[in-house]
Amino acid sequence: MTFSQILSEVFFTLIGIVFALVGLKAVKDPGAQKKATTAAFWFVLAFTFIFGNWVPKWIIGLCVVVLAVLSGIKGVVQSASDVPDPTSVREQADKFGYKIFIPALVLALSSVVFATLGSKVPALSWMTSNNAICLGGLCALITVLCMTKADPKYIVADGTRLMDNVGVTGILPQVLSALGTLFTAAGVGTVISKGVSAIIPEGNKLIACAVYCIAMALFTIIMGNGFAAFSVITVGIGIPFLISQGANPIVVGALGLTAGYCGTLCTPMAANFNIMPAALLEVKNKYAIIKSQVPVALCMLVIHIILMYLFAF
Repeated sequence: MTFSQILSEVFFTLIGIVFALVGLKAVKDPGAQKKATTAAFWFVLAFTFIFGNWVPKWIIGLCVVVLAVLSGIKGVVQSASDVPDPTSVREQADKFGYKIFIPALVLALSSVVFATLGSKVPALSWMTSNNAICLGGLCALITVLCMTKADPKYIVADGTRLMDNVGVTGILPQVLSALGTLFTAAGVGTVISKGVSAIIPEGNKLIACAVYCIAMALFTIIMGNGFAAFSVITVGIGIPFLISQGANPIVVGALGLTAGYCGTLCTPMAANFNIMPAALLEVKNKYAIIKSQVPVALCMLVIHIILMYLFAF
């Protein structure tokens, strides 16, 4: 096992420990509802992260099925304990203001720097994109501790509380990313290409642009992940009906991906953008964010079609 793989295992194990602590939190909470199923979900998830590389793949597959069942029967609920005092939260928010976004900026910038160094410096080839993001997270964590002067024990306390608050939607991006890879490997793009060939008149570039952009948005709505949709729809529509007709692949790729983001604004499947913020802000209607974004998404989708038609050819 290479150093890069060992480092990745360390980070995955740390993530798994956080999930295990969330499960333990549910077990210890005397007022928790559905304690058994909630704890089981987090313990099984922790197992997949900690031992996923060391057990047969069918066991991990079985764990995924168990996670889906527990989530499907609504057996995972938030713990009743450790609810932060609203007054204290308000005081801290007023104290730091917009400075609270500094750690997020540190996370993004340091991750980019680490990933760039990993690809440019041979001695740092172990710094893969995953490891770069994890190292960026450590930099952000150190920044938070320096800013707040908080006791390091709150790393565990607030980390588990936040994960508990987000709930099962916290792992949805991973599931959707895996789904996109599965769809591409299964040849879904080829099937889509055959179906679309009956819709797009030969040589009609405007309709080809419209179908590609709309398909990107719709497939992103279904999958909740623009990158997952991009691989499938570009193989099925973008390449045979646009690029093969002389469209600039750079323009098609750039506008195609952002056309998919129009779908991201309209779907609860994009939990990290639309559902998690509503949960963290404790909005009464968890779809309120999506409802406010739909008109903007539709306008932007039309603009994408026009821009692709004008600049891709």
